[in-house]
Amino acid sequence: MDYSISEIARIINAGSPAFPDHRITSLLTDSRSLLDPSGTLFFALRTPSGDGNNYIASLYAHGGVRDFVVDTIPADASSMPQANFLKVPSVIDALQKLAASHRAKSGARVIAITGSRGKTTVKEWLYRLISPDLRVVRSPRSYNSQTGVPLSLCAIDSGTEMAIIEAGISLPGEMDRLESVISPEIGIFTNIGAAHSHGFSDIAQKCREKASLMRRCRYAVYCADNRLISDSLPQGPDRVGWTRLDTPGAALRIVRVSKADGSSTIDYHWVPGALSGQFTIPFTSERDIENAVTSLAVMLLLGTDPATIADRMPLLRPVRTRLDVADGVNDCQMIHDTFSSGIASLSLSLDFMSRRVTPDHTLTVILGDIDTEGLPAADVYARAAAMLRLRHIDRIIGIGPEINSRSSSLPAGSVTYPSVEEFLGSVTPDDFRSELILIKGSQDEPLGNVARLLEKRRNGTVLEINLDAVVDNFNFFRSRVRPDTGMVCMIKASGYGAGSHELAKTLQSQGASYLAVAVHDEGVDLRQAGITMPIIVLNPAVDDLNAIFDSHLEPEIYSVDFLRSLIAEARRRGIKDYPVHIKIDSGMHRLGFRLDTLPEVIEVLRSQDCVSPSSIFSHLCAADDPSEDEYTLRQFDYFERCCVMLRSAFPGRRILSHILNSTGITRFPGQQRDMVRLGIGLYGIRTMHDGSQDELRPISSLSTSVISVKHWEAGTTIGYNRRGILSRDSVIATVPVGYADGINRHLGYGNASFCVRGVLCPTVGSICMDSCMIDVTGIPGVQPGDRVEIFGDSVPVEAIADTLGTIPYEVLTSISQRVKRVYYRE
Repeated sequence: MDYSISEIARIINAGSPAFPDHRITSLLTDSRSLLDPSGTLFFALRTPSGDGNNYIASLYAHGGVRDFVVDTIPADASSMPQANFLKVPSVIDALQKLAASHRAKSGARVIAITGSRGKTTVKEWLYRLISPDLRVVRSPRSYNSQTGVPLSLCAIDSGTEMAIIEAGISLPGEMDRLESVISPEIGIFTNIGAAHSHGFSDIAQKCREKASLMRRCRYAVYCADNRLISDSLPQGPDRVGWTRLDTPGAALRIVRVSKADGSSTIDYHWVPGALSGQFTIPFTSERDIENAVTSLAVMLLLGTDPATIADRMPLLRPVRTRLDVADGVNDCQMIHDTFSSGIASLSLSLDFMSRRVTPDHTLTVILGDIDTEGLPAADVYARAAAMLRLRHIDRIIGIGPEINSRSSSLPAGSVTYPSVEEFLGSVTPDDFRSELILIKGSQDEPLGNVARLLEKRRNGTVLEINLDAVVDNFNFFRSRVRPDTGMVCMIKASGYGAGSHELAKTLQSQGASYLAVAVHDEGVDLRQAGITMPIIVLNPAVDDLNAIFDSHLEPEIYSVDFLRSLIAEARRRGIKDYPVHIKIDSGMHRLGFRLDTLPEVIEVLRSQDCVSPSSIFSHLCAADDPSEDEYTLRQFDYFERCCVMLRSAFPGRRILSHILNSTGITRFPGQQRDMVRLGIGLYGIRTMHDGSQDELRPISSLSTSVISVKHWEAGTTIGYNRRGILSRDSVIATVPVGYADGINRHLGYGNASFCVRGVLCPTVGSICMDSCMIDVTGIPGVQPGDRVEIFGDSVPVEAIADTLGTIPYEVLTSISQRVKRVYYRE
């Protein structure tokens, strides 16, 4: 985009800017994503996780930004004399109004996609199918929100012929806003599911809300076999339904689906054109077939002939939307992204990388050939080079024939190779030390072998942590408290076994108020990883005081003796008003002050000015047990009396209070007070099974792979002490995971089952230190390399815990540190 600031002011009704000739070429809603200061217009959005107004002064002074859209003129505006402040009643409305105007001025046709799943896959496949004929712009990654959609639309330029935009919602009324901004010609409804429905009364309301995207479309593409979607579509658009069940009135009839050798051949009949055709896709899953048929309907609607469709469909590849983060060799951290190789995707990957920078790591980007997406290649590589310079990347490595031929376009010092093979033949893992490495390649030419070279652990056992599920769970609880209620996130015990660094970075970005750890070492580790937000240490000791002060960690105060020692060290250091958190024992009887001992604490606190109470808190001991609600209510009453006593002793000082845990947030919302503490719920583990927490998503899954498959006769014994006796002729697979990895020995002898190819397979014999055996009899084709899920989607961690007679906390925190952790964004 390219506007003068005065043009934008007219569009959003913001009055006349002080400097009307500023040119705007990019929009910004997150200060951390700043790339081009001189051409940037910053929208100071207010959200539950943050307030953009807090970053205006920094963007002006340090970022070089001069243009801002605000709902309130900053109090320090006089200190920014060269700034334009466009004042509007609502910043999000202004952003959407600008995007709607920009979209209306373009001559591009627009396709909008909604649904519960498959939106990104259909978007990417349509791009691959259409882009040989048209210049196409598409939403980057999953930019489908109230801010993501307008930013996507503003990427349309004068040469754009088609735009493909994702649209997602989480609350009623949101789709009406997006529809007015997108104004699509073709609307696609992929499917409907119950996931993420907590903002809606039921799935039918959610379906109607999503379907409102089509209210002014010319065409609505959907599965006619889905009665709920069919009944939810508004009147007006021509319905382009597809069917596999011969549903009457469908425009596209799928005659036959034949699966063989990892491919599916689909025969179809297009009723409007009386056309029949056939194509093959390199997939066999029902979900992929559904997405391919949806894409087919759009292609036919656009007038693509069956022969062209047959040529292009076999070229489709899986859409790998994950962005993985893992430990690399020699103290490196590795980010691997194969979502797409366009310039917009590169910008998002660099943005993600920038939020994981630590003082101890230099920045390296390993970049494959860039998808020019119809733009002049010279311009695209010039933009990529500018992005890399602005992000202050220390080391740039290009791999691929195109980027190798354009090495002169990259920043000085860049090194390029014509192929992955050339790269692997020229470097070793020892060439990389203490670097944050982004590996960015396309799905057509992935740099997977490069990632494998740089992985710290290459064994087949991996604990995968879904950072998007972390965000979803955080927002689930966020939606159940007031906007001004703070969220304290528990990441003790190395993030309940998931690893604390990436969780902390994600929660810091999401706007959590505090992190809480058990011991000071965990807090120091987070500071070294670049975490700057407040951190509470729940079990501090006198020996920890130096580290606590040096890393600015905020200790829990649970004894007068510890408080006196803390004050003495603070006084020695000349520290004033250091924040501390007063622990009340309201009924757990573990740590904390009782009401009768609180006066002594107050006396000590009032006698000095080195430390000051930042919060007072307590811990519920039976919030998840309704039969103990009377006791829980007494805890609330006891805690309130303690709060009144402490606060009355410090008039004029704001002392926060918090007592609710994950269960308390859903069961006792009236007790949320100033903050709540989110623990096991953040990790997707339900503490209540009454439906109130059903939308939580487990964040962790543990898997390994088969390393051996053998056939044994009935009566054969398996494992130590010959205690695993086969009662039939069996096929036994060995998997490389054992009690040294955290697999409890009590899970042996068939007490647990792991999932292979969608089938639960019981353990056989004992769990060994580094391996165990499972019975895969009757599952065709099991072979070494097949994935084995220990817990995850098919085997809930709660089931493992029930087998062991314990709680999920213990299972999760028992996973050994030798197991590779991989963090990913969907």
